[in-house]
Formats: sequence, structure tokens, C-alpha cells
Amino acid sequence: MPTDARLRMDEAKQVENKSAATQSAAPRTGARRWAWLRLSHQHTAFSATLLLMASTFLSRIIGLAREKIIAYFFGAGSQTDAYRAAFQLPEMITYLLVGGVASITIITLLSHYREQGKEAEGEEALSVILSTMLLVLGAAILLAEIFASSYTRIFFPGFDAEKAALCTRMTRILLPGQLFFFAGGILAAVQMVRKQFTYQAIAPLLYNVGIIAGAVLLARYCGVSSLAIGALVGATAGWFLLNAIGAYRVGMRFRFHLDLSHPGLREWLRLSIPLMIGVSLVTVDTWILSYFASHGRGDIARLGYAKRLFSTPMAILGQAAGAASLPFFASLAGKGRMKEFAASVNRSVTRIFAFAFLLSAWMIALARPAVDLILRGGDFHSSDATATALYFAIFAGSLCMWAAQAIYARAFYAAGNTLTPMVASTLIAAISIPFYGWMFHRMGVVGLALASDIGITVQTVVLALLLNARGLVEARGLEFSELGRALLAATTSGAGIFFLARWLPAAETYRADLLLLTCGSAAWFLLCWGVLRATGSTLPQQLIARLRGRAGNGAAGRSAEGIA
Repeated sequence: MPTDARLRMDEAKQVENKSAATQSAAPRTGARRWAWLRLSHQHTAFSATLLLMASTFLSRIIGLAREKIIAYFFGAGSQTDAYRAAFQLPEMITYLLVGGVASITIITLLSHYREQGKEAEGEEALSVILSTMLLVLGAAILLAEIFASSYTRIFFPGFDAEKAALCTRMTRILLPGQLFFFAGGILAAVQMVRKQFTYQAIAPLLYNVGIIAGAVLLARYCGVSSLAIGALVGATAGWFLLNAIGAYRVGMRFRFHLDLSHPGLREWLRLSIPLMIGVSLVTVDTWILSYFASHGRGDIARLGYAKRLFSTPMAILGQAAGAASLPFFASLAGKGRMKEFAASVNRSVTRIFAFAFLLSAWMIALARPAVDLILRGGDFHSSDATATALYFAIFAGSLCMWAAQAIYARAFYAAGNTLTPMVASTLIAAISIPFYGWMFHRMGVVGLALASDIGITVQTVVLALLLNARGLVEARGLEFSELGRALLAATTSGAGIFFLARWLPAAETYRADLLLLTCGSAAWFLLCWGVLRATGSTLPQQLIARLRGRAGNGAAGRSAEGIA
């Protein structure tokens, strides 16, 4: 191992240890309270989750503005169908070649190097992996650029010639962005292993800003293709350049190095190949929906709007908590502390389920005014809002499953087992395809939305049972009494909103939407809080305590807790 690499990693380790010592010794002043926002701050499981949830929330708020702009300029018709479909081939290539989760397996690998005190070897392995996969991914993207039109004809059989050509053009614009997503994910993993999450928190914000800027600045010149251009710029500046700066600051130095026999590359392939050859419903759900919905004008667009609105709370609960928890899960598993590992996973899933129950009640009861207020306007009409709201409400019913499966999957990854979830997810995805088709032919697009809910429910339950069967996480470790209280509160609050809506104006105006959202949200909060307190739930106290920071400062090195 080169001496300069060892020196850089030793220096980075010394700075990191000094930073951690300073953080633990610092008094709890106002500046200390906000120290977790510093770019170089070393996070606990809770502070990392809080940061990523805040980032995800801001990203989704910006994402709502993005969806509003797209809806206003392009509505829910052929152009938007083509734009949504254009992402499928780029995402499929990344998913099949690097498992779609390169940073997850890299975190597991680098955590093992780090626990063994071999960070310099870890840096070399990282350079080999990045060099090799950039060549492989680059070659695949080149082939995709050539055969993009053929792909569009096969996977979107309902598109006419004009829509297919537009989709192909935007696909070719988006394809190079996958190189930047992949490299950025690898570089983000370098920081996450060191419990630094701030750059990763900022990256998605810039990506969404790029799409908005593309629409605002280029729509009059490039039409709907302006969105694809903005997405490419956002991927370059947000996911790649920002994470490259963060990785450089923690001491990582990339050098192009090809070595197919390198043990680090082989171990990464061992972890990643199951994810590459496997197919998860989490990813293919959108592909299946788009395939069947391609036969109707605007159906892909309306389903896409509903999915993106739904993804806001889903990402905040599931993806942010899962991303923050993985390094801590991996650390516990790497040290052989499996009882703490299992307790952390169950604690996380219990909180995820509980909060998801409550949030789903709000989403289902207030779907119509929320969608109407956010999207209606310009080329997006009231009928589009009504259909989108229905799909959104159906998707909201499975929020807890989408969020929990992210934790269960990462529990497998942290334990170094990617094969078991791959086999299970692939079988479920294969069975889902004819099931989606059957539901579509019986119930139309509504059937597709319901099939999506059923499919993710099956996947989540299967992952939980497999973790239990492998002796990693016992399903009975969930806090079922707490879940029952949360479900009761959700049911009561949802019913209260529906009752309240009968007494408020039903006019389709922004003022009526705001009135119903304001009154409904207040009723939801009061009913949820009241039922939780009356039934003895610990959720309110835990949430207040964590927001006040009582559980934050002394938690360095502890396992993922609370909603993390």
C-alpha cells in the first residue's frame, strides 16, 4: 500500500478523532446545539436521521414546486407521458449494472476495512471499484444511446410515433447522468462511513433545482426536453461535484486503477451481484405501471404525479431513516453485537410503522384538496387533479410498507447478506407482473395502483419473515401494543377529517382547498395527539424529547434509535 495514502488516512483519522472529542466535550451552548449542521460534523444515528429527514423534506418541498411547474407548463398529456417514460432506460441500466444501490454495498465494505484499521486499503479498493465500474457503465450507456429508440418501442407499446420519438430524445439526454449518479453515490459512501451526512443532504436539493431551472429558463426554446437537460445538470452539480468535494475533504484521493483481481473489488462484487441480477419490486413497480399505463393518454403522467407526491412522506420516513441507519447497523453487525443489531432494527421499524399509520390517515383523508392545491393550474385541469388524488390516496395506504421494507432490506445488507433479499425480491417481482396485468384489465389504472400496494405489502412481510428465519431479527420484537395505539389514532383522526369535510364548502377553489387542509390538519393533529395520550402511547413523549435534543449528545456510537 502506498505510503502517501496511509499518511493521508492517518491524518484524516486524527482530525476525525479530535473533532469527535471536541464535540463530546463541548458545552451545550446555542452554537453546540446547531453543530450537527456543520459540513464536517460526525453524526449519531439520531442526528443523521434528523438531518436526512430535514434534507428529504426540503428536497420534496422543492420537488412539489418542480411538479407544479411541470404540471403548469406541460399538464398531464403526451409530453409528460414521454418525459416520465424517458427515465426508465437510464434507471434500468444503473439498476442492472450496479444494483441501483452501489453506496449501500460500498458502506458495508468500507465499514469492514475501517473496523479492521485498514482505511488505506479501503481507499485503494474504492479507486479500483470506481475505475472498473465507470468503464462498464460508460460502455452500457453508449450502447443504450444507440438502441434507445428500439427500447421505447418495446417497453411502451401504447406510444404513437410522435410520443415515442420525444421519449427517445429525452432518454438520450438523461443517459449520461447515470455516470454522475453512480460516482456520486460511491463518493457519498466515503463520507457516510465517517458518519458525515451533510453533503449527501444537500445533493438532492441541487438536483431538483436543476430540473426547475431547466423548465423556467429553457422551456420556451426546448419544450419538455428542457426538463431532461435540467435533470442532467442537476445530477452533475448535485450528486457528483458536491459529493466529490465532500470526499476530498475527508481525505479520499481517487486514482484511476484497474485490477480485476483486487480483493476489495471481488468482495464488492460478491455483495453487489445479487443486487445486479435480482429485480426488486421497489424499482420495477414504476416500470410495470408505465408499461400497462402507456396505452392511455396521460395515464403515465397522472400515475407519475401521484407517485411523486406520495414519495415525499415515503422518502422522509423510509429512505432517510434507512440511509442514516445503515452505517450504524453495519457497525453493530461488523462488531458481532447482533442482539443490539436486532433491537435497533425492531425499534426503527416500530417507529416507522407508527408514524406511517398517522401520516397515511392525513394523506388519504385530504388527498383531493392537497392534490388540487398543489397541481391544478395551467394545462393541469380539475379532472386531472381528481384522478391523481384517487391514485395518491390508494398509494398512501401502503406508506408503512414502503418505509419499513427500506429498513428490513438494509438490515440484510448490513449483515453482509444481499443474496437472500435478492432471491425473494426477484420472485415477488416476477409474480407481480401478471398480477398487475390482471388488476389492470379488471379495474383499469385504479387496479394498477391497488396492485402496487399489494405487491409492496407482500415484499415487506416476506423480508421480515426471512430476517426472523435467519435469526437476525425476530419479528416478535416489534412493539405491537404501540402499533395498535398508533393505528387507533390514525383511524380516529381519518374519520374525524371525513366528518369535518361534510360541513365545509366543497367548491373547487384554492381558498376552499386551503380551508379544508387547514381545518383538517388541525383536527388530525388534535385527534392523533389526544388518542395517543389517552391510550398511554410513548410516541408523543419520545418525539418531544428527541426534538429537544435530550437523546442526542451522549449517543455517539450507539445503535440506530427512535425513528431512525
